[in-house]
Amino acid sequence: MIGALNGSLREPLVVGYHGVVEDLRAHAETAIPAILTSRATLEKHLDGIGRRRRFVSLDVLGERLSSGEGRGQPVAAVTFDDGYANVYDHALPVLRRKGIPAAIFVVTDLVGTSRPHLHDYLYLLLMRAYTVWRDSPRELGRLLGLLGLRLPWVESQGTESAAPLPAMQALLRDLPQRDVRRVIQVLQGEVEASARALSSLRPVSWEMLAEMRRAGFTIGSHTRSHALLTQESRAKVLEEIRGSRQSLERRLGGTVEHFAYPGGRFDRPAIRAVRGAGYRFAYTTCGHRDPSDPMMTIPRRLLWEHACRNVLGQFSPAILDCQVHGVFDAASRCRMDHGAERSAA
Repeated sequence: MIGALNGSLREPLVVGYHGVVEDLRAHAETAIPAILTSRATLEKHLDGIGRRRRFVSLDVLGERLSSGEGRGQPVAAVTFDDGYANVYDHALPVLRRKGIPAAIFVVTDLVGTSRPHLHDYLYLLLMRAYTVWRDSPRELGRLLGLLGLRLPWVESQGTESAAPLPAMQALLRDLPQRDVRRVIQVLQGEVEASARALSSLRPVSWEMLAEMRRAGFTIGSHTRSHALLTQESRAKVLEEIRGSRQSLERRLGGTVEHFAYPGGRFDRPAIRAVRGAGYRFAYTTCGHRDPSDPMMTIPRRLLWEHACRNVLGQFSPAILDCQVHGVFDAASRCRMDHGAERSAA
């Protein structure tokens, strides 16, 4: 395995995070598990990666990839998705102190607001609902029936409806955003989300983004509303991708060249739309690149609080190495059909 790790060091590494908090225990019962990383764990990850690689900006890494010089001195880039204000609060000071450049992919319609991400809000509502419903899968089916929505995994009361997290993931996977919003509206009539939990997941402001850019952050697009592009119409996809870039360039100045697919989900129409909107580089959550569109499918390794813990619950440098070098890829290979074509409806 050591030989495999050393060999893969020649490939540029992009790691991805979401939110960063001071004390994870205060958020453990309300946040999506893979969304948050504590500041202490982030430091351990950065120190472990930094022992083998030199940290570079996305601009440097992108130019290296596009020039065909990807295999050389080991380098790594750090990214944060969704645009949480806690990245400004807790990750920025760490990165400044260590002199590490980073990037943040923001959902532009939420910047400067107090509105939560749809996935966070849906999860919080489902968490609450599953504590008050007697038969959660049946109640979820009843709720969807009120909206005229029929999903096989709900009707069969399969494992995807047995708990809040898989239910949230399946709803986002199978429904366009307009229907997810309808589900949220019906849930709001039955339960309330924790105001404290929502405040901890607030978005960044434009002032925060301007300061982060001055501190060396690359600001990239994560669409206007975090719509999963594989679930949306062509018109919606174009609006999400172009509108986000226009907002960032208008509010912050400069040219926005980097894009991250929400949920890591992309297909042929999404790739064409991102390229057509003027982005030079796009990032996935898969461990592979599409050889026909390598700059539009740059892989990332997503990390979070427990991604590199051993059986005792302790941080493990060896597991970190395995994570960033793809040792576990065979057991968790990508199951998405990235080559799919969709109708323009």
